[in-house]
Amino acid sequence: MSFLESYAYYVGAFGLILIGLLVILVKRNLIKIIIGLSILDTGVNLFLISVGYLASGTAPIFSREGIDSGSMVDPVPQALVLTAIVIGVAVLALALGLAVRLYQNYGTLDMRKIKELKW
Repeated sequence: MSFLESYAYYVGAFGLILIGLLVILVKRNLIKIIIGLSILDTGVNLFLISVGYLASGTAPIFSREGIDSGSMVDPVPQALVLTAIVIGVAVLALALGLAVRLYQNYGTLDMRKIKELKW
């Protein structure tokens, strides 16, 4: 098994994180920045799930005798990701609401033009 096959989830997670950071840092349109934030959030969630993944793991439920706890998937990263998804959706909704209000007030979503405007 090659390096890429054994660490595919990590490579994908860091790829999404880097793409999200690149979009946030390079783009000037507020909607594109919010999309970059969402891609970054997805990459972090994928990384957290990858940390707790076991290839031959079972569900963390002691339903019968003889089950080894070492072969069970860790439920803590799963719970963290569920919470992070809810928080990410709330942040995304708030950011989109702010973008709508900025467009109503300034007539543009270009961050350079919004920064130049004075009170």
